[in-house]
Order: sequence, then C-alpha cells, then structure tokens
Amino acid sequence: MRSRAVLVLIIVVLLVSGAGVYVLVRPTGPEPGSPAAAGPEETAEAYLSAWQDSDISTMSRLVADAPSDFVERHLAFSRDLDIESLTLTPGTLKRQGERAELPFQGVRGIKDLGNWAFASTLRLALRDGRWKVLWTPETLHPALKDGGRLRFREVPAPGVELVTRSGVRFPRDSGAEDYLGGLNADVGATESGYVLEAVAADGRTEELVTFPPPNAKQIKTTFSRPIQAAAARALDGVDRPAAIVAIQADTGQVLAVADRLGGEGAFRGYYPPGSTFKVITAAALLSAGLSADSPVRCPATYTPPNGQSIRNAGGDAAPGTITLAGAFAVSCNTTFVEQSILRLSAGGLVKAAELFGFNQDIKGPGVCGRIEPHGDVDDLRSDAIGQNSVVASPLCMALAAAAVQNGSWHQPSMMKRAAEPEDTVALPPGVAAGLRTMMREVVSSGTASSANLPAGTAGKTGTAEVNGQETHAWFIGYRGKLAFAVFVKNGGSGAQAAVPIAARFLRAL
Repeated sequence: MRSRAVLVLIIVVLLVSGAGVYVLVRPTGPEPGSPAAAGPEETAEAYLSAWQDSDISTMSRLVADAPSDFVERHLAFSRDLDIESLTLTPGTLKRQGERAELPFQGVRGIKDLGNWAFASTLRLALRDGRWKVLWTPETLHPALKDGGRLRFREVPAPGVELVTRSGVRFPRDSGAEDYLGGLNADVGATESGYVLEAVAADGRTEELVTFPPPNAKQIKTTFSRPIQAAAARALDGVDRPAAIVAIQADTGQVLAVADRLGGEGAFRGYYPPGSTFKVITAAALLSAGLSADSPVRCPATYTPPNGQSIRNAGGDAAPGTITLAGAFAVSCNTTFVEQSILRLSAGGLVKAAELFGFNQDIKGPGVCGRIEPHGDVDDLRSDAIGQNSVVASPLCMALAAAAVQNGSWHQPSMMKRAAEPEDTVALPPGVAAGLRTMMREVVSSGTASSANLPAGTAGKTGTAEVNGQETHAWFIGYRGKLAFAVFVKNGGSGAQAAVPIAARFLRAL
C-alpha cells in the first residue's frame, strides 16, 4: 500500500441550542488504488486504461491543468467519427528527469466502416510530487496539432473488397495495391467508400485510411496475409527499386507481391535475368543428356569456335574438372556457355525456355519472358547466361522456381479458379530432380551459402548486366511449396543485394 497524504476536513457544526461545538475529522484524498503517487509508467498505464474504458472523469484527474472542455473534446471526437471501440497498446516509456514520454499504438473501431490504426505519444511530467499527463489535442491524434482536424470524404470505390485467402484485409503499405486495383476493376461495380483525412490549419490534407463501401462484398484472393506482410517488410529500407513475388509451387497461385518498382513492374517489367536463367539452361542440358553429376570444365575464359570469348565473373576458374551441379553452384559462365554450344545449338535452349512460360501468353496477370532463336554462336553464348535476347519479369522467374519444386510449370493466378489441363506443363522426366539438387548446392556451398538462409531453402543467384548502368540483382528459389523471386533493379550483385532480402523474407515466415 503506497503512502498517501491525508487531508483533514473539519466540519464545524454549531448547534443553535448551544449544546456545544462538534468537530468531525475525516481522512480524504485519493481513492485506494489511485496512481497519484505512482511512477510515470503506472500513471501512463492508468490513463490509457481509463481512456480505453471511456472513463473520462478518471482521465481528467490524471491530467495536469486539464482544459475546461476536456470532457467535451473527447465526447465530440468519438461522436463525430462514430467511434464504437478503442484498443490501446503502450510502447516503451522514456524518462528524462521530471519528464517522460510513452509512445502508444491504438485501433479505433468506426461504426459500419472498420478499424482505423493510429499512433501517438503520451507525455508526462512531475507536478507537486505527482506524475501527471501533459494533455494536448494531438494526444487524441497527431493530426490535431496546431488546430488540425479530421474529416471523412466520400470517394468512389469498388463494390467489392478484395481480401487475403483467410478473409483478412491486406497489410498496410503492402506493395500489392496496384495489383488489387486491377482486380477490383474486374470483379465489382463502383459504389461510395470513405477516406478519413487530416486537414492541417493551412488547408493541406493527408489521407489516413480508406474504407470500402459499408456494404461491400468481400472476395478472397490467393494472397496469404502473413506472406504478403513478410515480403513487404523485407523490402523496407532497400534503397533501390525492388520487388518480391511469392508463388504456391503446386498451383501457380500468387501468395504475395511486394512491388517497389512501380508500374506493376514485378509482373509486367522485362529485365535481363542474368544467371538465374541458368535454371532454364541447366534444364535444357539435363534434357540433352547431362546429369547433375556429369563432369564439366570451368575455365577462367572460354572462346567458342568462330565466336567471342566469355569469362567468369572475377576471372575465376575451377581447379580441374567439376560436376555440372558444382558449376551451377558457383555460377560458372564458361561451363554453361561451352555446354550450350556443344549440346543446344539446334534450338534446345529456346524449347526449354518455352516449358517455363517464355514466349507465351499468361492467362492470369502480367507477362513471363522472351527469348529469340539464336542467329549465331555469339547469340547462344549470351542467351545461355540470361543476357542478349533473354528478358523476364520477376513473376516469370518465381514461376520458374515453382516449376522446379513441383516438377510442372503452372499458369499464375491471383483469384482462385478451376485449373484447366493446358494450364500445367510438366518438365521432362528427371529434369526437376536434377535442378533441385543443383539449387540446393547453391545454398549449401555456392554463391548463396553465406547468407544464413533458413534450412530447406534452394535457389539461384543472378547478376544481370545492363548497358551503361549498374547490374540488376536477382535471387530465385523455393522453400517447401513456397517459391519466390527477389529482384533489385540496378542493385549490383545478386549474392550481396538480393540474397539478404530473401533471407529476411523467409526468416519472417
């Protein structure tokens, strides 16, 4: 029990009869359990608890110099925004001498519209030996500072609300917004939604949250909310345009797309895939008779007959003969060029690429990739390592990784639909198994081995040359039935720029 100051209330009763003077002495002051003499943490938590319970009188007692309209401000705020619930979560209190600050998160439930998440700060100070809340209008919401206000604005909105496969709304700033807008146009008529916006004293506005029409029908997409959230947060802090695409390998369904490229670049942008295309080159070589254990050369440089020389990144060469899987793991350019010229000159590379969605239309969203028939040995030399005529979208390369995991390439989709027989293309016997061995070796001992990727991850790095610009960084792969592609535009090395992003993404799941 904390010590409390005791005030003495003296009630003097004068009896007109002259019988005497009676003195009643009664202790008064804070009610038991009051945090009047508590520390800043307890005072702050008591204030937030009272606020959450709509106990405005208790809140007022905990405020230093509460304004005369304190109660009315709170009542009007809730009434004007039609708030019917409030949940508050305190952060970590920071104290400096006789002052303290407690950041907190909140969720207000707005009638017929949904939840509105916000954040603010509770400021406290010592007043006459007691911790008190230093209340200002921005305690309710930061937008109320300096005379700001909040208002609803009616806006046209789809008559349906697209949600994740579990029926939960998409995380905020998910990077999938542009893709959902296109889906909305396909599945719903326009009705009236609402935007809650902050209006500053100078008239500037800022949208805080958008609500779909109150009677909007929810339609489930193929997206997974936790996977979408992990993809979006994995790109936070990346200083170059980037994207992550995640695919369910056995169906082709899109589980996540976090796009910081703009213009739906993750699905519609064409970029040279660099060495990630060696997955397809390796598939062609496996179909042509090699296996993951086949012995191959990996010289520092290689000059094709009647063609231009090719060199490995950094001029590295493998000591002696290595396996095809070993050459794949260290991304040996000379191996894949030499073997392609020896075995794929009759068009085997293009045929293999078309098994992975290249040169064909995608029924669902976006585009896949393109590769042209090679005109001479130099074209084949560059195409084999994902340069020259070869371009692909991050979606396309995520689908390629999914095909390796599943053994079949699937048409992608963002809405659940019945699959048709032509939506699936099986890889040749033994090809998928060989590629899985090779992609596991990339992570266990190859170019992605230093990134601390979660156990069970298999993949392929890529660094794609771009004329006059920094190289593009790639990493594609799978873990379980989750296949993915990470792309960083002009990000440099795939191993240094894309693989760490993939590691953050996968570790967050």
